[in-house]
Amino acid sequence: MNRKAIFLILLVIFVFACKQKDAQKLSNENSLLWKVSGNGLNEPSYLYGTMHIICKEDALLSENFISVIKGTDAIVFEIDMENIGMDEMMESLEKMKMKGDTTLEDLLDEADLANVKEYIEEADLMLPYSELKSYLPILAYAILAEGISECEESTGIEEEITSIAKKYKKKTFGIETLEYQMGVMDSISYSVQANMLADYIDSLRRPGGIAIEKEKLRGFNKVYTTQNLDSLNKLIVEIDPTFTEAFADILLYNRNRNWVAELKKLMKEKSLVLAVGAGHLPGKKGLIDLLRKEGYEVTPVENNISPKKK
Repeated sequence: MNRKAIFLILLVIFVFACKQKDAQKLSNENSLLWKVSGNGLNEPSYLYGTMHIICKEDALLSENFISVIKGTDAIVFEIDMENIGMDEMMESLEKMKMKGDTTLEDLLDEADLANVKEYIEEADLMLPYSELKSYLPILAYAILAEGISECEESTGIEEEITSIAKKYKKKTFGIETLEYQMGVMDSISYSVQANMLADYIDSLRRPGGIAIEKEKLRGFNKVYTTQNLDSLNKLIVEIDPTFTEAFADILLYNRNRNWVAELKKLMKEKSLVLAVGAGHLPGKKGLIDLLRKEGYEVTPVENNISPKKK
């Protein structure tokens, strides 16, 4: 599995993790950058909301955020791609296969299966249908979603942050392991994943369907660049209203709680930036509110991002 394939998987984790059954009202301050202070901390730490796949020209970091990186001890990601070798990546690919020799043929009715098979074969993806049918359906969903992107070149905000961290010789590490993230995805019902894939392909095959999905992605990117977490949350719910509270627990809330427990220990020892999918920040069970409930002061920080000069 190459690095891009890993980011495709992370894209789906981000898309689902951002969703919340009920959109929750936030403060009016728009920012992807938040300061965590007080509660006995000697130095502040920071939260930064990322997007795992974004057009290269939109993957910009503010001068203020770069200054924050320079002033902290370490950068913490969901997982640290820089320190994952090819052997671990290949092992993770094997873990993306459905258990019990399950394939799409066991999960979809005849009509949906024919539709999915035909579309994937025509799409000429990085894995042929004969192999892809054995993997978690969410992988095919991710590859197809990335394939309709209009980006000339894609990247992840994490990659841009890593580049800055290297420049200033900052330590980077992951708050989760790749193996754990693969397990999270495997915990979602195979049937639900397969039906979501079938529905997505059905939407792409409708007249004007690809154009509609491209417009959704454009809107998603645009809202992310406005740094309005409330609007981003609402938009993702609209993109896929079938998301359930149960999945939010698996993909978002449980992980947020685990991260806060880990952050409480890490922030005592060093000043750090936690850079994770933007959907982890807002809401009553988001990182911002969870940290506030633990007694920390969490405040938005100016994060004015200037477009690159052409």
